[in-house]
Amino acid sequence: MTVYTNPLIVQRADPYIYKHTDGYYYFTASVPAYNLIEIRRAKTLEGLAHAAPRTIWRKHESGPMSQLIWAPEIHYIDGKWFIYFAAAETTALDKNGMFQHRMFCIECDNPDPMRSEDDWIEHGQVETGMDSFSLDATCFEANNKLYYVWAQKDPDIKGNSNLYIAEMGNPWTLKSKPVMLSKPEFDWETIGFWVNEGPAVIHRNGRFFLTYSASATDEHYAMGMLSIPDDKDLLDASNWTKSKKPVFQSDMATHQYGPGHNSFTVGEDGKTDILVYHCRDYTEIKGDPLYDPNRHTKVQAFTWNDDGTPNFGKPVPYNYD
Repeated sequence: MTVYTNPLIVQRADPYIYKHTDGYYYFTASVPAYNLIEIRRAKTLEGLAHAAPRTIWRKHESGPMSQLIWAPEIHYIDGKWFIYFAAAETTALDKNGMFQHRMFCIECDNPDPMRSEDDWIEHGQVETGMDSFSLDATCFEANNKLYYVWAQKDPDIKGNSNLYIAEMGNPWTLKSKPVMLSKPEFDWETIGFWVNEGPAVIHRNGRFFLTYSASATDEHYAMGMLSIPDDKDLLDASNWTKSKKPVFQSDMATHQYGPGHNSFTVGEDGKTDILVYHCRDYTEIKGDPLYDPNRHTKVQAFTWNDDGTPNFGKPVPYNYD
């Protein structure tokens, strides 16, 4: 099994890696200044570490897309490129102590998404029917339908965010009403903050697995998981099963703290499943963890249990100084 350099890319949180049909891996993530969206690409995962990033979109001077650009994800849908991200109009917190993010979508119909900023057009906010803090959108296809999964605040439910799913009419418009799949409820999901966020989806062994991250973004940050048979109605929350314990968490022995906000890709062999996530190697964070830049991108192969569920193991130790 391939052992990758870790951390693979320093100071890149909320990492997303997509392997395209052109043989390239495309990488995007939150940058420490939270002021732009960049893409880098390479023929190998290891190559991403040294690939030159290309800025393809910059925050606005004012308005809803002018502050705190978070967690971009790049997707290829029906021959076009799309990036989902969250942005806010201000860095100030609202009366409930929440940031004021909403979700947005940009599109590129050029085969080369890195060619020019001018190739990207804005579709504006992805409306969910709920006007509240929302972020961390991802999408996936199932049975020739496109689904959107994200995190959002419900004022009537304790905590910062819950996980929702909806069918899409097109890559920037929801077709169905949001269905809540998960809310913070277990002890490990409610440390520091009550949070379910950062969803990612992988389809294997006749099931869809939806991983997510919970609790505050320090050493308590950990990954949970929901699953559903792929022949069931994805918009019926009762069809989903939620793990009661985290499936990936800090390893104090090797100083790997707060692994989470993951995505999935596949190894160079086209077969090995790869977990992509961010992690810190210390717990003594000064001030707000959000503004500590040292959440680094890591990648590691994972295996599957006899019952068909993923076995993520433990965060691999850093092997690069």
